[in-house]
Amino acid sequence: MQRKIIKIDEDKCNGCGLCIDACHEGALELVNGKAKLVSESYCDGLGDCLPECPTGAITLEERETQPFDEQKVAERIAQKSQEASLACGCPSQHMRSFDRKSRAVSAPVDVGQPSELRQWPVQLKLVPVNATYFAGAHLLVAVDCAAYAYRDMHAKFMRGKVTVIGCPKLDDVDYAQKLAEILKTHDVKSLTVVRMEVPCCGGIVSAAKHALTESGKMIPWRVVTLSTDGEIIEDM
Repeated sequence: MQRKIIKIDEDKCNGCGLCIDACHEGALELVNGKAKLVSESYCDGLGDCLPECPTGAITLEERETQPFDEQKVAERIAQKSQEASLACGCPSQHMRSFDRKSRAVSAPVDVGQPSELRQWPVQLKLVPVNATYFAGAHLLVAVDCAAYAYRDMHAKFMRGKVTVIGCPKLDDVDYAQKLAEILKTHDVKSLTVVRMEVPCCGGIVSAAKHALTESGKMIPWRVVTLSTDGEIIEDM
C-alpha cells in the first residue's frame, strides 16, 4: 500500500532529539546519536517532526509499505517492553499502578469544593470558534487525562479560565487550526497548556505553538507537564 512516511538523512542529523519529542506516536528513537525511524507502522505520516528539525534532515516521501502486520507490531511491543520496562510500545499505554495508601494524608479531601468550569461544551472539537465566552478570556487547553491525574485541576488550573480539552492521539480534529481561529477571533488574554508526560501529548503543545504563530498574537503562554501519577514535573 502507498502512504506517506518520513525519511531521515543521517548525514544532516545532529542528534538533538527534537523530532523525537515532536513525534506523537513514539516512532522515532536516537540510535548511535542519530534519529531513526524504528517503526513504519507507528509513523502517521503527518510530519509533525519536520518543523522541529533544525538541520532539515527529515522529509516526507510516499512509498510502498507493508500492510499492517499484527505479529510484527507484537514483536516490536515485546522489544520495547524489554528495553524500557514498558507494557507496550507506546508510552501513553504504559501500564502502572500507584500505591496511594502509602502516602501521608496532610489534610482531608474537601468534597465540597465547587466546580471551576465556566462554560460548556469543553471538548475542543465541539466548542464553536465564535463562542462569546472566549472574549477576553484566559484560555486553558488541557489533555483529557490531566483532570483525572491531577487532583487539584479545578483550583490550580481551571479557576478563572475558559477550559477546552482534547486528546491529540484519539481525536480526529485539527487542533492548531481551530485554536488559531479562536485566537484570531477573540481577545484572548493568556494561554495555558496542561499535558501529560507521555509523548503523544506533545501534539497539544505543537498545536498551541502553531496556533499562536498563525494568529500573530503575542500573549503570555505556559506549558505544564504532569506525570502519569499526578505530579507537576515541569512548568514553563
